[in-house]
Parts: sequence; C-alpha cells; structure tokens
Amino acid sequence: MTISELTAQAESILTEVERAVVGKREALELVLLGILADGHVLLEDFPGLAKTLIARSFAHVTGMTFSRVQFTPDLLPADITGTDVLHEQHGVRSLSFLPGPIFKNLILADEINRTPPKT
Repeated sequence: MTISELTAQAESILTEVERAVVGKREALELVLLGILADGHVLLEDFPGLAKTLIARSFAHVTGMTFSRVQFTPDLLPADITGTDVLHEQHGVRSLSFLPGPIFKNLILADEINRTPPKT
C-alpha cells in the first residue's frame, strides 16, 4: 500500500466516523493514528461527550470487533479474560470457554478512575 492509498483510506475512515461523531476531528485523527500505530489511546473528556461512540464507531468502520469493560469495584479478572462454563445435558458434563472482552480487537476500558486500587 502506498502513502497516497493509505491517506485516502484514512480520510474515508475519518469521514465515516464523523457521520456519527461531529466536531471532534482532531481527536478522531489522533485515535486513528493510535490504531494505525497498533497502540493504545487514552480518551479523557467530560461524561457524555461521545468517548464510547468514538470507540464503537471506529470499530464498526474498520471492521474490528468491539467490547467495553466497565471498571467497577466488584470487577474480577474473569470479567475481562473470560471463564469456563459447565454444561450438563442428558447426564453428560462438558466445559466450554466463554471468552471475555479481552479477545476483541478494540476494547474500551471505561471509568478506570472510579475503581479502587485493589481492583
């Protein structure tokens, strides 16, 4: 992929995301840079200003899977990594793994600041 092709594709991604998130072009560009760099992005803003919508929109537009983790005081490791589930059918027991949100492409860790250090 050439630089001009990448630029055109990045512009089309930003245009699509801007259909849902209006007035945050600079923040959207920085989020896209984080995605292209295979990195992490910290979105800090007041409550209700489209942080979840930004993450969900980028996941949808780029074809990635999305998950959101609400950091609460009762959060357990299995809430993030997943857990084994026991199935019992006709006297036969079996275990199956139910994957947690960590197995998605794009994860939103929400309200980390509201969680006690123990969590």
